[in-house]
Amino acid sequence: MTAETADRTDGTDDGAGRRREQRGWYFYDFACSVYSTSVLTVFLGPYLTSVAKAAADADGFVHPLGIPVRAGSVFPYAVSVSMVLAILVMPLAGAAADRTGRKKPLLAVSAYLGATATAGMFFLDGDRYLLGAFLLIVANASLAVSMVVYNAYLPQISAPEERDAVSARGWAFGYTSGALVLVLDLVLYTGHDSFGLSESDAVRISLASAGLWWGAFTLVPLRRLRDRRVTQTREGAVGPGWKQLVATLKDMRRHPLTLSFLLAYLVYNDGVQTVISQASVYGSEELGLDQTTLITAVLLVQVLAVAGALGMGRLARSYGAKRTILGSLAAWTLILAAGYFLPAGAPVWFYALAAGIGLVLGGSQALSRSLFSHLVPRGKEAEYFSVYEMTDRGLSWLGPLVFGLAYQLSGSYRDAIISLVIFFGLGFVLLARVPVRRAVAAAGNPVPERI
Repeated sequence: MTAETADRTDGTDDGAGRRREQRGWYFYDFACSVYSTSVLTVFLGPYLTSVAKAAADADGFVHPLGIPVRAGSVFPYAVSVSMVLAILVMPLAGAAADRTGRKKPLLAVSAYLGATATAGMFFLDGDRYLLGAFLLIVANASLAVSMVVYNAYLPQISAPEERDAVSARGWAFGYTSGALVLVLDLVLYTGHDSFGLSESDAVRISLASAGLWWGAFTLVPLRRLRDRRVTQTREGAVGPGWKQLVATLKDMRRHPLTLSFLLAYLVYNDGVQTVISQASVYGSEELGLDQTTLITAVLLVQVLAVAGALGMGRLARSYGAKRTILGSLAAWTLILAAGYFLPAGAPVWFYALAAGIGLVLGGSQALSRSLFSHLVPRGKEAEYFSVYEMTDRGLSWLGPLVFGLAYQLSGSYRDAIISLVIFFGLGFVLLARVPVRRAVAAAGNPVPERI
């Protein structure tokens, strides 16, 4: 009996108990999404860049381990390193969770390690860019690991027919908390003088408070979720995890069309994640926009992402998911091109760019997941989606690396942002070449009328 089978057959949950766990599960998204929004997307990029610049030499370079690095490349390089670390750790955490059934301790360790690192960003001041890079690497990798464990609960706490709704509610909880805390951050940042704080103090408090929020609301899922017993095997928890990952990748070779879609998703999603993490740096460093503008722009993205997902869902019903995703990739390319030509010091145009990002962000990711679900062979949903999760969160390191290298070589954030077009262009070509109807049939699934 596999761990997944044991989880699903370890007693029958009554409706009330299942709903209680679901409500607890939603709150982890409510807890950790504040890090993604307030820390990674808004505050940390510009602030860490300013700290690195304070430590830079006359030519604008810092020298970690004796390596010359442009101060403006420190943040994207740290994001890239954190994702490489996540790739190494996620299979180990997933294997340990599946083999032992003890997901809560793993969720607690990864969540509180990330929350502690985020709270520690309060001490990021002066020229402590190495401290900032280290805390970012720990927090970002911890978030990725915690999401593997978090997502592994979904099959346990929801019946197949309600899984889409449960997943969507968790997503909505995350966007709600992100918007709520951003409003509070905006009040603190814009009124920092009236609170007797400097601008730097307000940023550091916003960073640290995201860690406290993450840690505080993680208590809810830890209280309400429960571990299931699994049948123990003679194999350890770590080794089989790597073996299972290798076995799944080998099995995917029997479904080359599914693998082709996953490759296309890996490429264009890397571009999406890089735009999300680097947009604030571009707005502050290249366009000279203040933090208030950046915060309100991200709030706009948060609101419009929900509307965009719903709107693109309707388009998919009329034109199919593949065509709608291809349209969104074309839109992403136009957005980057527009971003390259944005005039400095013009908040209105940056808001227009943020609106465009919001309208395609939620839909392109939501439709990608739903399209992939049609390409998964029946009975292999968990293992295939574990690879999808690694693609989604753990392999998003190449985009930040390209962004950082482009700035390193050119000294221009405009060149760095336009370099990301390659991810959307290549992703478009790779996805366009996937015959999705044939891929669905090859996976042994019924082919929808439109897909």
